[in-house]
Amino acid sequence: MSDASAIARAPGAPERAVLALVALPEDAVDPADAMDELASLVEAAGAEVAGSLLQNRKLPDRATWLGAGRVDDLRALADERRATVVVCGADLTPAQGVNLEKRLGRRVVDRSQLIMDLFAVRARTHQARLQVELAQLQYSLPRLKRMWTHLDRMKGGIGMRGPGETQLELDRREIEVKISDRRRRIAVIEQAHALRREGRAGRFTVGLIGYTNAGKSSLFNELTRQRVEAENRVFTTLDTKTSPWRVAPGCNVLLSDTVGFVRNLPHHLIASFHATLQEALEADLLLHVVDGARPDSHLLIAAVEAVLVEVGAGDRPRRLVVNKIDAVADRALCARFGSDALLVSARTGEGLDELAAFVAARARVADVTLTLRIPHADGAALAAVRARADVLRAESDDQATLVEARLPPDLAGRLRCYSVSQ
Repeated sequence: MSDASAIARAPGAPERAVLALVALPEDAVDPADAMDELASLVEAAGAEVAGSLLQNRKLPDRATWLGAGRVDDLRALADERRATVVVCGADLTPAQGVNLEKRLGRRVVDRSQLIMDLFAVRARTHQARLQVELAQLQYSLPRLKRMWTHLDRMKGGIGMRGPGETQLELDRREIEVKISDRRRRIAVIEQAHALRREGRAGRFTVGLIGYTNAGKSSLFNELTRQRVEAENRVFTTLDTKTSPWRVAPGCNVLLSDTVGFVRNLPHHLIASFHATLQEALEADLLLHVVDGARPDSHLLIAAVEAVLVEVGAGDRPRRLVVNKIDAVADRALCARFGSDALLVSARTGEGLDELAAFVAARARVADVTLTLRIPHADGAALAAVRARADVLRAESDDQATLVEARLPPDLAGRLRCYSVSQ
């Protein structure tokens, strides 16, 4: 049997990947949909899908995940398609990974490794890179022995005594030091984020959440007139973007767009991306964006809801926003989302006015109606009223402007000194 290192690709050529999936009786997702999603993740990571293999089992094999016969079939398929890597659609135990690599004669990547690699490719900012590094380090720590299996041939022993044992301890200490360092640096970033949120106190905030590739970034661009990168691929956005959104005259909210979710998002990534997710998840209102054209949309909604519960945001107020309705041929199918769902299309603009009106109504629940007499000398106060308040009437004399307006609570507090209301 050849070593995994013997299977190599030509310089500059993309990785050729064969996909493997075990379908279990309790799986809610159709195996074909699960395989399609795995293929999209692999392609987004820059590899070429050369083939796939599916096995139906009651339970994964404890030693090799796939059954012994299907492992042989997978090796034959990988050899035939000249695959350089095998990607498994589930998380493997360290032992399963070792055994599969030995049997297949090439690298084996499980689902968590694939998603973390994809995040690493997408990471652009210092914060995102730190968070990906932390997740990868935490993932690798219990898998060190898999990296050093060649040392058991240097000095025998059940637990790789001798050089292997020494090297494992050195590596473990090095990784633990790096984990502590990344956690400390991410904590500093979280403190900076907290200070920034404190500076926005009193502003109504809205967070866009949803399954990856639901069109959140395209929707964000249309609503805020920004140009955040938006492509038809998974995990385009990793960093939170926040911009003002004018939902009605005199009513501006802050809208945040952040990383999309995916089924079985690796726990290490959820933990390490806490600082990124927190910006959107602590919003006054969450808009859960779903791709209305996907037949499995109910499963994607459930996957996002599961992540919200896992990160402690299961009780945040939210509303379902069904995007891409321009691609839904039969609008009657949208009834499955419920009567409260807001139907929109970021591409055509349909439904965006209704969405803005809904958010404006929510944002104005706590507004205060005041009559203010603002001196002309306080131009900043007048500008703030015009920008952030709903002006009901206004009249001026030589010394001041008399304004009746609905103001957000923080602005009302700042300007109450000018109030002439009874």
